[in-house]
Amino acid sequence: MKKDYFLLHLSVFIAGFTGVLGRLITLDSAILVWWRMAAAAIIMLAFLAIKKNLNRYQIKDILQMGGVGMLLCLHWVFFYASIKASNVSIGVVCFSLVGFFTALLEPIINRHRFSGREFLFSLLTILGIYLIFQFDSRYRLGIALGVISSALYALFAITNQRVGKHYEAKNMLLWEMVGGLIGLTCLIPLYNVFFPIERLYPVGMDYAYLAFMVVVCTIGLCLLQIIVLQKIPAFTVNLTYNLEPVYSIILSMFIFKEYKELNFSFVAGIALIILSVILQTVFSIRSSKRHCEERSDEAIQSKT
Repeated sequence: MKKDYFLLHLSVFIAGFTGVLGRLITLDSAILVWWRMAAAAIIMLAFLAIKKNLNRYQIKDILQMGGVGMLLCLHWVFFYASIKASNVSIGVVCFSLVGFFTALLEPIINRHRFSGREFLFSLLTILGIYLIFQFDSRYRLGIALGVISSALYALFAITNQRVGKHYEAKNMLLWEMVGGLIGLTCLIPLYNVFFPIERLYPVGMDYAYLAFMVVVCTIGLCLLQIIVLQKIPAFTVNLTYNLEPVYSIILSMFIFKEYKELNFSFVAGIALIILSVILQTVFSIRSSKRHCEERSDEAIQSKT
């Protein structure tokens, strides 16, 4: 269990770079995501082919994995659009609402009882975001896009957990990338009508930033997420990802000098978000230990 939580927090640390890279890369958000998914799909296909680990699936299985990838694709588009419409801090802090949306959506999708404790932890996050957004009201569009992004990621995490139990992680990542890529390719003409795209190709340092984003923040991160979601509840994973803004904001302070816009309300909000993550992690570990002890006791009783 400790190893699973270490991998979870490692994935969160890696995810902290994605917001900064989204700001550094000069492409439109949809085109950025297209290149990200295309490169990731090609690399994963080559890797699996060389390793002779490319599994065959029925069409319904491919469509299922590809549909999950489309949710991830849409999350990325809205996430980077939020950052480009405001700044890194705003975009990544909105991502903290993932825990709230998961607490609402997971009981409906997975058909289990609503957890008052999970909702309470989510309210701490919402209060933290409320304090943060008191410091500046200039970025309403970025905030709106960020809220949509967090809802889409909550849906992705829940469905990815359900679907991921039936498929090998590397192959699932490949078909998620392919599904998202095909879906986005079909949507780009419509996207271009409402949000005209200036440039289709990377230039200059975009190539280096994209390479890091694809290899580390896409393939490496997604594999970690799939592995973690197979062992840890989706709500715990999503709530822990509320720490992503902390890493991204620290990086953006040095790179984009966004520290000039921070004040006491912002710091207090971040503190509440971190508190919600710590509380949920502690309760989750205790619940897991209690569950293991109960199963051990049941096993001993059955033997006697």
